Amino acid sequence: MSLPKLNSSSSAPADVGAGQAFSSPAKARTPSIEDMRAIAKRLRRHIITMISQAGSGHPGGSLSAVEIVTALFFKVLRHRLADPCWPERDRFILSKGHAAPLLYAVLAECGYLPVEELATLRQMDSRLQGHTDRACTPGVEMSAGALGQGLSFAIGTALTARLNSQDYRVYALLGDGECDEGQVWEAAMAAAHFKIDNLVAIVDNNGIQLDGWNRDIMNLEPFNKKWEAFGWYVIEVDGHDLSQLLDAFERARSVKGKPTVIIAHTVKGKGVSFMENNPDFHGKVPTPAEVKTALEELA
Repeated sequence: MSLPKLNSSSSAPADVGAGQAFSSPAKARTPSIEDMRAIAKRLRRHIITMISQAGSGHPGGSLSAVEIVTALFFKVLRHRLADPCWPERDRFILSKGHAAPLLYAVLAECGYLPVEELATLRQMDSRLQGHTDRACTPGVEMSAGALGQGLSFAIGTALTARLNSQDYRVYALLGDGECDEGQVWEAAMAAAHFKIDNLVAIVDNNGIQLDGWNRDIMNLEPFNKKWEAFGWYVIEVDGHDLSQLLDAFERARSVKGKPTVIIAHTVKGKGVSFMENNPDFHGKVPTPAEVKTALEELA
């Protein structure tokens, strides 16, 4: 069986089609929740297809955070398609860098790169490497590799805004398994100490990491209490509910004097029945038959 080609959907909502970006969410045409659900479904199809074509990648943790990035890029972030390095843009930091297919998919849907380019994932000389590279991919803020570093990077970025008297906000997406890393908690302590209130961490809390369930490898619970003890304002949401996510991001804007963490409870492999809550698909490529099934479920 030949794998399907990546393409933008001709049935995209009229006001939020592929290639549409929003420089100022408060002023530009704003997508509805229904529109964003359609975008999320396209992102999932892109993720499955590009990983299949590459023969390598991480589907589970990419699929689990789709609604998070959809809410951010199409409603929350202040960014400009025509000027990816606009100094006043909000910054999105992908700390769980193995979920690069997710970021590439949303950047393509926004229009930062052609949707067709997603087919070059992990190829030699491609701008879309297995982990993000800020030097070659428009819209990427941090080159990722080892886990645990993104929150520290986000703190430096947020402090830069303070030093330069800029009002941009910084959003860092972490994995829950990544929170096994000691550097995450060093960064969490520093962010509270410096009262970095233009920083929001979002934890994709899907319960699974590379080797299995978090509870069996390194139990994070009580997760919310840990963040509270480190001085953060904590919000917990269903990470697949766009309304809850948008409300959480709005609440975070009103928090002063401390950073905010949004613990987004998600399902690893969300949207594909045989991948959901299946540790095997942390970094496993689906077979051609599984791709067909997955895309049928996401139709």
